[in-house]
Amino acid sequence: MTHLCHHAPVPRNQEPTNANSGTETSGNNVPGTEPTPPPNDQLPNVELTFLLGMAFQLLLGEFTGRVAEAGYPDLRPVHGMAFQVLRGHGATSSELAERLGVTKQAAGQIVDDLEKRGYVRRQPHPAGGRRKLVVLTDAAHQHLAVAGRILHDVEAEAARGTDQQDLAPLRTELAHLIRALHPNAPLPPLRPVW
Repeated sequence: MTHLCHHAPVPRNQEPTNANSGTETSGNNVPGTEPTPPPNDQLPNVELTFLLGMAFQLLLGEFTGRVAEAGYPDLRPVHGMAFQVLRGHGATSSELAERLGVTKQAAGQIVDDLEKRGYVRRQPHPAGGRRKLVVLTDAAHQHLAVAGRILHDVEAEAARGTDQQDLAPLRTELAHLIRALHPNAPLPPLRPVW
């Protein structure tokens, strides 16, 4: 498993150099400081949409790998998103579909899968009728506790890999961006990554 605060590997046919050699280095070796970008770094020229997507993929990949190492290799990001919706008092399959931005059929398949794995159970809806309420089991709550600790560790490591002590300024700016794109409305669903 990779860790977020690692230094870029030296290309195969290039020897690492130091400041005394007079040649250029591809990274900064001072722990806790922002790595020096390579001389031909293209990231400053990449569109914001792609930067956000790359950051999301990298953070999610690191998080998912660590969750698997912690004993949950059977869970995918879509399961974690469903757990977030079902936290608290649970939801019907239709409510889950709406919150995840998927079809009712897809939500039903997610619930069936999680029920077989022992992470959710269906119980009678408090309002009565034929609807069922999908609620998390103790196994799901245990997973959420582990995943929460891992997520905070990943975010802290990401912050240490930058010149920020924490990601609060980034979080604030992203929240402003989301509200600018989606003003005065409930937050849009975060579509699952399968």
